[in-house]
Amino acid sequence: MNFPKELKYTNDHEWIRVVGSEAYVGITDYAQSELGEIVFVDVTSQGETIEQGEIFGSIEAVKTVSDLLMPIKGEVLEGNAYLESQPELVNSDAYGQGWIVRISVSDASELDKLLDADGYRAFIGK
Repeated sequence: MNFPKELKYTNDHEWIRVVGSEAYVGITDYAQSELGEIVFVDVTSQGETIEQGEIFGSIEAVKTVSDLLMPIKGEVLEGNAYLESQPELVNSDAYGQGWIVRISVSDASELDKLLDADGYRAFIGK
């Protein structure tokens, strides 16, 4: 399993990559492997400011649907349009083309509450 060191991780298996005042959010390689084949990604919160830990959408696999939780407070600027026709990108490239939303960062200090790669690996026991 891959856990890039430049990312931060949540206990709910989301990752966040900060780029200036914006960030990309997705689900971890571990989460996508546990969910199985992703068939639909639903982001209903574009244009909304979502608090840390609140739901910003859902992800549907063949056997289950899971909520997506915001790692830090931010305004949802866009959902990944490629996932509308290619939701399997979450499986094949979880940390690249499989990102789910781009947000504007409201409170960067919330990043300090998240796990680094080693902490996340220990959390999931890998």
